[in-house]
Amino acid sequence: MYAFVKFLLRTYFRIFFNLKIEGRENIPKKQTVIYASNHRSYYDPPLVGSGSRGKLCFMAKEELFEKKLFAWLIRTLGAFPVSRGKGDTGVIDTAVNKLEKRSLMIFPEGTRSKDGKVGRGHTGAALISARSGKLIVPVGVVFGDKLKFRTKVTLKYGEPIDPAEYVEICDEPNPRQLVKLKNRYMADIKRLVEGETEEAPQPENREESGNE
Repeated sequence: MYAFVKFLLRTYFRIFFNLKIEGRENIPKKQTVIYASNHRSYYDPPLVGSGSRGKLCFMAKEELFEKKLFAWLIRTLGAFPVSRGKGDTGVIDTAVNKLEKRSLMIFPEGTRSKDGKVGRGHTGAALISARSGKLIVPVGVVFGDKLKFRTKVTLKYGEPIDPAEYVEICDEPNPRQLVKLKNRYMADIKRLVEGETEEAPQPENREESGNE
């Protein structure tokens, strides 16, 4: 069912939005990854998912699970609930466990951009990557001011980022290292979306430890 729904979504977006996909060859095969994308609209989860490889999971606010039929549908597509604003730390454990079988889609900015610019982002994706050891694939969802019929939408997948180059892979990674990893994938996302030519943060000697 998942593959069929994914095929329908991709076909729909190609027709309705004039969808173009770039950089799909950057997505590693036969392994789960973390897709870290900018956030422009409610269409972003199915858009990013339509061009990805394999099965995905993603976080969804718990209110979406109140209606049984809809809850069944989004669970089938890989959604799991998160309590926003309540310090739901268990969601990190859930995400790490889900990554054993499915790739994870996450929007580091935490909210939709109103002007199309990429925000500073948060370290959630970095933490999940550091705890799981999974590669991060930066994603750019690019379109004009508004989404409407036949709007040109370009979905860009960047080169994967190995978290081990920035942070120690462990359950309690160094916060400073997490910020460096976050800065790297946010710079990559910004480049994909805005065409920035500014050099992304490079890996540094990771002799820093959590015991500082």
